[in-house]
Amino acid sequence: MGKITGFMEFDRKDEAYAPVEERIKNYKEFTKPLKETELKDQGARCMDCGIPFCHSGCPLGNLIPDFNDAVYRGKWEQAAEILHSTNNFPEFTGRLCPAPCEESCVLGINEDPVSIENIEKNIVETAFKNGWVKPEIPVKRTDKKVAVVGSGPAGLAAAQQLNRAGHHVTVFERDEKPGGLLRYGIPDFKMEKNIIDRRLDIMEQEGIEFKTGIHVSVDVTAEQLQQDYDSIVLCGGATVRRNLPIPASDAKGVVQAMDFLPQNNRKVDGIPYQGEEISAKGKKVIVIGGGDTGSDCIGTSIRQGAISVTNFEIMPKGSTARPEGQPWPFWPMRLRTSSSHKEGAERVFSISTKRFNTDKDGNLKSLVTAEVEWVKQPGQRPVLKEVEGTEKEWECDLVLLALGFTGSETTIADQLHLEMDTRTNIKASAADYKTNVPGVFVAGDQRRGQSLIVWAISEGRQAAHYVDQYLMGKSDLPLKGEGDLPRV
Repeated sequence: MGKITGFMEFDRKDEAYAPVEERIKNYKEFTKPLKETELKDQGARCMDCGIPFCHSGCPLGNLIPDFNDAVYRGKWEQAAEILHSTNNFPEFTGRLCPAPCEESCVLGINEDPVSIENIEKNIVETAFKNGWVKPEIPVKRTDKKVAVVGSGPAGLAAAQQLNRAGHHVTVFERDEKPGGLLRYGIPDFKMEKNIIDRRLDIMEQEGIEFKTGIHVSVDVTAEQLQQDYDSIVLCGGATVRRNLPIPASDAKGVVQAMDFLPQNNRKVDGIPYQGEEISAKGKKVIVIGGGDTGSDCIGTSIRQGAISVTNFEIMPKGSTARPEGQPWPFWPMRLRTSSSHKEGAERVFSISTKRFNTDKDGNLKSLVTAEVEWVKQPGQRPVLKEVEGTEKEWECDLVLLALGFTGSETTIADQLHLEMDTRTNIKASAADYKTNVPGVFVAGDQRRGQSLIVWAISEGRQAAHYVDQYLMGKSDLPLKGEGDLPRV
């Protein structure tokens, strides 16, 4: 597999970034691709593992050693075929996935792991550049109609797979363009939206119909979809935002990240926004929340012209090394520094916000914090405790809450009389993705809660298999780690 001694001959090499002062002037992607010879060397680092643990680390079960070997040998078209056999949208995951496959790479036990994500991105970009990514139009159509609600990665994956099985697929999206959080939650500097559009163009050529600006359960009832379609696949996002229950949390200037980011993405796309503009220009910004969404808020605020950006994280500062108790090949909770963090944000760990302060008109003027510590107790979960005497006031004009989501909206579930779990996710087992209502399936965040893009694609693909099985009695659509079989 690859070059037998490649992992001993070549060091890991990642894409470089454009200088900070250059990249923050716009919303373009700013990575600088490696040369083809360098990518071949990176593919050569893939070891001839007896058991490739990267397979288990990847929710899609991507055939990683196989496409690494093809890249090493210069067989790019073959690499693209291997990659697309298990992943409908490697151009998304190659840019946005946190790469759990790399954390479970055998080489990563004592060396830098193989740069799987970057290799993946370059495979699909080479495929698009050479015209190898073409519409796969089914030879024969069934008489079955399927409605997919939600056009994020789960919905797109389910739609493409079901279309390949020959069914008539319609995707409903409440926003003005398909893509879900890929389009309205991910800033363009991480993924420009033409990346989504070129894939959507292929899917439309394949025969998938997209109906945008339609909020299912509002503009059309879920019951109406039941009447018009043979099956429904619910692939909405986790949209119920977590708030901060402290005094003055309703102050003018305290904003949810998912109000801030979509508005800016629409502006970059030339779409007029409605209501008052949320802008970080000329403001002292504090981002509460240390995840990917918080990072996206940092990069966007800096590009909008914030005076300063500070990032609060309630957890202690992690180590860049793998922590004890999180052994290979499991995902480690280590310190991760994004490109946005490196653009000028101050990061503060082990800190909790106690209250917001406002002026007489209700405008945010500052917030008060305290340092915290997590006290470990044998056999119990750590307890959060405030450190006495550590209160501090921070001047700020804009606070962005990037605290994650607690579940999905329940209107569709109510209309269809679907069972929910305690986190307002729709109940369905990963064994078949069926809800308690026959013909209604659910995949992605609406089933499992807030998660990764790679999990959404995986669930969309697998749900499609069981929808096809429900409609036809059997299915040739692949499950996790299985390459796509010949089309109908």
